[in-house]
Parts: sequence; structure tokens; C-alpha cells
Amino acid sequence: MKYKTAIVGVTGIVGQQAIVALNNHPQFDLISFAASERSAGKTYRQAIETNGIVGWYADDPMPEEINNIKVQDAGKLDPSDYDIIFSCVDADVARELEPKFAKHCAVISTASAFRYDNDVPLIIPPVNPEQVSLIEKQRKTRNWKGFIAPIPNCTTTGLAITLKPLDQFGIESVIMTSLQAVSGAGRSPGVRALDIIDNVIPYIVGEEEKVEKEAQKILNKKFDISCTCTRVPVLNGHTESVFVQLKKPATIEQAEKAFSNFSSSVKTHSTPKQVIKVFSDPSRPQPRLDRETGNGLTTCVGRIRSDPVLGLKYVLVSHNSKMGAAAGAVWLAELLEQRGYI
Repeated sequence: MKYKTAIVGVTGIVGQQAIVALNNHPQFDLISFAASERSAGKTYRQAIETNGIVGWYADDPMPEEINNIKVQDAGKLDPSDYDIIFSCVDADVARELEPKFAKHCAVISTASAFRYDNDVPLIIPPVNPEQVSLIEKQRKTRNWKGFIAPIPNCTTTGLAITLKPLDQFGIESVIMTSLQAVSGAGRSPGVRALDIIDNVIPYIVGEEEKVEKEAQKILNKKFDISCTCTRVPVLNGHTESVFVQLKKPATIEQAEKAFSNFSSSVKTHSTPKQVIKVFSDPSRPQPRLDRETGNGLTTCVGRIRSDPVLGLKYVLVSHNSKMGAAAGAVWLAELLEQRGYI
């Protein structure tokens, strides 16, 4: 059986990545595209084309078979026609549309609108699949047939994945500085070329607060955490420098082993062979070289060192527009289908 699937926000960067992740998927039958009212009624190609220029921004080629699919008005989409809707819209739009959809079907969201609600799970499949149980609470309290399951912020994702195997030593405090790719800013309004070229922008609105809040919700524990999030002139792949204080100090060898041995109990179509890849080369990981590891779903770690202040430090690279967005959302949907929620 294949589940009837729609993407809302299909003309944006994340929506296009969702098309790539769902194209020819063995479980999800992508039958409908939806976007804003201005795109409604157009073919997909017409919706993303301006003056003959096709605005396709995913790394993979645009599948030819989607050219003539008609785009629907997201505000008029009938959720009862679908088993699952992937919501790839901004938070303000998500706050309006997603509850309407969730009354009838499963909603997997890349938006932040409902991430912090007590009855909404915030799941990374290899890290905290047990949070799926919150869906029952959500359905009961909101009287929904479906549910909303958002993925975390793209910067949180790589951090939480690497903190999980260290949790066996007890996490007391974390300091993280991110060097985030421009694709994470989207294209509307995005980051202007003259702002980012030859530059580092040391502030991303709301990003640090999201990471600090979400990491604790995902790991289901309180610990001190402080982040500085910056934008750098890299197309895809967030790099993060992480410092961790552990209750039980870990040697470099113990930390390397914990990262390397970390595996996912969730085995689905998208599950990569390695959840975390560890590099011994001190010049790695690098976003340009390593972001596509595991089809963009593997988090890469290197420069694992002792730190005289907090105890342990390392560098990670995570693909923000794959693992941190649409491909991660599809992996979450596979988990929820496996657990019987779709």
C-alpha cells in the first residue's frame, strides 16, 4: 500500500527538496502539489518560472514528470483526500493551515509553529523515537483524527544527533557556535548576495533561542546550553563547533567510540548506513566535501579533542536542507508509518 501524499509550499526550497525526497518513494505516493494563491491553477513549471528562468533550487535535477502537475491553492486543499501532508511553509502560514489539515490526516512539518507545544513531539528518528507517544495525547486533547509532527530546526538537528551518544556520560553544559549555510535563510527574503559575500553575519533572528530550547526537548533533559549562530558564504551544510561538559569525563577515544557506534533503532527506507561518521583527518569535516554523506542524512564529526575548560570539543557538519529539512521529514514520516500512526 502506498499512502496518498501532498506537499504544501511546493515552490520553495524546502518544498523542492521534499519533491526530490518523495519522488519514486516506495511508501508515499506524491499525488498533489499546493502553494500560495498566486501559484494556484498553474502547472508546476509555470509556477516556478519567471521570464523563461526556471526557479528550481534543489541539487538534484527537477523530475520531468512534475512539469505539468497543477498546483492547488493550499488554503483550499481538502485534507480528507490524503493520508499525509508535508508542510513546507513559513511558521505564520503553518500556524493557520496545519491545524486544519491535522483534523483529518497526518501532517509532517518543517515549520516551527507548533514545535514547543507540550503535546507535540519533536523527533529525530535515531535520537528520540519514543516521543511518538505524544501523538496520542495530541489527538485526544485536540480531537483530531490526524496530528502535527514537526522536525527540529536544521541547526538543532546535527547538535542533538551528536549529543545523544554522549548522554551516556551525562551532559551538564554545552556551548555551540554555528557557521550556517545561506540556503538555510531561503530566498524570500533570504540573504542578499552583497551581504554575505566576503562576510560573516553574526546574528540570525531567533535561531539561538530555537536551538537552546529544542535540544533540551529532544533529549528530554535540562542542561546549560549557550549558542552563537552565524551565517557564512556556504551554499549547503551547517558547520558547528561544540564544547561539552560531561558529568563523567570521557577520553577522546571514548568519545570517538560513542560517536562511531551510535546507530539508529529505526530501520526504514531512508535510514543511512551511518548515523554519525567520524573523521581522524583534522581538516574534516568540511561542508563541501562531506554534506552529502549518507545521501545528506549522516552527520559528520571530526576534530574531537580534550578541552581545558569544559572537557570535550568537536566539529560537526550536517546537511541543513536534507537531514535538517525535507529528507529528515520523510525519514520521520517513515518512522511514524512504521509505528502505525499513518
